[in-house]
Parts: sequence; C-alpha cells; structure tokens
Amino acid sequence: MALDVTDLRGFYASSLGKTANHLVCAHLARRWDNLAGLSVLGLGYATPYLDRFRGQALRLLAMMPAEQGVVNWPSEGASASALIDDTMLPLPDSCIDRVLLAHALETAEHPRELLEEVWRVLTPGGRLIVVAPNRSGLWARLDSTPFGHGRPFSRGQLHDLMRETLFSPIYWSEALYTPPLNRAMVLRLAPAIEGVSAKLSLPGAGVIVVEATKQLYRLVGARRARRSFPELAPALTPSLSPRPLGSGRDLR
Repeated sequence: MALDVTDLRGFYASSLGKTANHLVCAHLARRWDNLAGLSVLGLGYATPYLDRFRGQALRLLAMMPAEQGVVNWPSEGASASALIDDTMLPLPDSCIDRVLLAHALETAEHPRELLEEVWRVLTPGGRLIVVAPNRSGLWARLDSTPFGHGRPFSRGQLHDLMRETLFSPIYWSEALYTPPLNRAMVLRLAPAIEGVSAKLSLPGAGVIVVEATKQLYRLVGARRARRSFPELAPALTPSLSPRPLGSGRDLR
C-alpha cells in the first residue's frame, strides 16, 4: 500500500530525510551527470531527487500514483506534476529518455505492469534507475521511514523482475548504510559511515540502486527438439482358427 504524500513530504523535510536524499543523490549524480537535451520522468515520490536535475534536463516530469496523492512540483513556476494510474501512464510511446523510480516499485500493486509501462514510454537506449528498499537492510525493518513500507527487494528479485520486463541491468550499488535515526551525531557521521561501508562492501544497506537499459529484443532460447514418432495404426494379423477336438483325420 502506498504511503500518503503528506507523510512522504514530511519525511524529506526532516533532518533524516534530507540526509537520506543527499546520500542517494550522490549515486544518481554519478550515473546521470549530463542530462542536457533529455526528458526525465520521476515516478512514485521522486521529487526530492528530481530537484537535483533542475536546470540540466530539457524536460522534468513528476508522476505520482493515485493511491499516494500528488503535490504541486516544483514550488515555483509551472507545475510539472500529475496524478496518474501507474499501469497506464498518460504518455506516448518512446518519449522519455530517463526514468527514476523512487517510492514506487515497493508499493505498486502490480510492479511488473509498472515496469512494462516504463519500458513503453522509454526511448530506444533509454535508461531507468530504481531506488528500492533492501530486504536485508535495517531501513526496511523499521516503519519510521518511507523505506520501511511496502515490499522490499533483494538484488536477485530485482534482477529477475527487470529481465522479465525487458530491462538489462548495467549498474548496481547500495546506499543508506547509516542507521535510520534522527539524531544529530548519527547524521553528522553519515557521510563517513556511508563512505567506509561502501568501500568495504558491507551488507545491510538501506536501499538498492540499480540502473538498467531498455532491451529492444527478447532473447529466445533454442527450443528443445521434440521427438516425433509415427502414428501407430492397429494391424490385423491373420491367425489359424482352432479345430474342434476329434475333427479331421488322426495323424499318427
């Protein structure tokens, strides 16, 4: 079930939410360092992350599922946000260059259909980044943050889901090693905790960050050859009918 947009907005306005935004955005900036001339779509509640790309992309759109609710975004200028059905995006085919899913996949009622719609609106060679709660991380086990709601994923589950919907993962990373505690000392140490944990590849990160490209053709494995057998028709074989006992000549 999707969180209410008021709760999401409140979290990202808090000190913990601002820290989480900063740590995740560091991964996004490394992958999408040049968006000049590109159209970018954020699905779910991606506006805190989309803010980083304002002034870079040709077009920025924010779409939020009806179950969650919508906020006006950006706060100044023309609105670029819309309330949508996440399995029927109001966009034509192949019109978006980059899609960011945040607080979307884990709360979607039909995650496969959501990814199929993302595939439809992405241009050939378009890219998708998913930020999803890590099922083995601490953030997914506490409902004090938005990452503790919905369905968390393992890396294997995300990989299988993407391959089923014609996406090819090209980059994997993890973020939010910092404990989800809204305490000044923890937040002050967050960048150092993040850096050391990532360098040592420690388990238990709060979210998985995966980037994938749109796959245009499905790889079809060779079908197993089926052995064919000729149809067997019933055959009548002549046989001698038995003689009654005592009939005919007695042969000695």
